[in-house]
Amino acid sequence: MNDVIELRDLRCSAVIGVLSEERNRAQPLVFDLDLVRPFEEAAINDDIAETTNYADVLNLTTRVATDGQFLLLETLAYRVAYEILGLDPEIESVTVAVRKARPPVVEDVASVGVRCTVHRP
Repeated sequence: MNDVIELRDLRCSAVIGVLSEERNRAQPLVFDLDLVRPFEEAAINDDIAETTNYADVLNLTTRVATDGQFLLLETLAYRVAYEILGLDPEIESVTVAVRKARPPVVEDVASVGVRCTVHRP
């Protein structure tokens, strides 16, 4: 399968982290999402009904992040991945990368993040 829907730099703010300062305020997150699913028929017929609507994926990802109040980025990444798989049975796998844009650490780092890939069983 060579068809991939790519969604880059989705930004939202959510409560996430283990430090007390992270539990009291939302912080900026950035997502990159890759959905492996066939979309040749959608391309040939110019028909959104034959592919995954990326607006639905963006909305779902933002909702999971903002509603979850997770401790770990790892948990958020996997939760988003499984929710996306549940959105459309044609999605064969999904890769979710999520980064804290301004992590609360003393080191000079642009972001910290995780990436996971989940395949449909």
